[in-house]
Amino acid sequence: MSNDQPTSGQPPEDDPFSKKPPGSQPPPSSGSPYGSAPPPPPPHDPGPYGGGQYGGTDPLAGMPPLAEPGKRILARLIDFLIISIPLYLISLPWGGAVMSDSNNDDDVGDVFAQTYSGHQLLWSLIALVIYVGYDTYFTHKDGRTLGKRLLKLRVAMLNDGRVPDTGSAFMRAVVLWVPALLCCPCLWWLINIVLMFTDKPYKQGLQDKAAKTVVVVTN
Repeated sequence: MSNDQPTSGQPPEDDPFSKKPPGSQPPPSSGSPYGSAPPPPPPHDPGPYGGGQYGGTDPLAGMPPLAEPGKRILARLIDFLIISIPLYLISLPWGGAVMSDSNNDDDVGDVFAQTYSGHQLLWSLIALVIYVGYDTYFTHKDGRTLGKRLLKLRVAMLNDGRVPDTGSAFMRAVVLWVPALLCCPCLWWLINIVLMFTDKPYKQGLQDKAAKTVVVVTN
């Protein structure tokens, strides 16, 4: 009968997430770049990611090209210098944000203790607030920090290409900068650089995975 309910464990026939047999017509898409055959955008429409028209059935369909890892690293270096140089100059009257008064024979534990206590810890926390605020503001504003703007890159939400909201932008900044400034800077940067080159298919760093974002090329 038409009113029979599906047996336990069986999805209903009209379940939108069930796979359809080959040749069946998919339901109209809501426009997601990863949906099934959405209507093509009009000519010269930049699309949700700010790039050109892209098609195909792979996971990258509907997206402009992903940013090259080398350009992402250069953009991050530019952002780092934009903040770190003024911050260091401002800190000079108070002894500088980076102190190096330890003896050469100090072991790793002594150096670590000096780095993350007192004066140095204070400046690390100040730097953390500035870096997180900088990334959050510009990422939420239009997806582009100053470094990304110079290199024509943009952060976009993975699911629909829009500019990240405040929560996603803040999450991305926190995951990027808290370990980098307070815990394990060398290891954290190394992990993220390796992921940019090896992650498939979206070249996401840990901050991208946490915030569900990607970095793409824009005009």
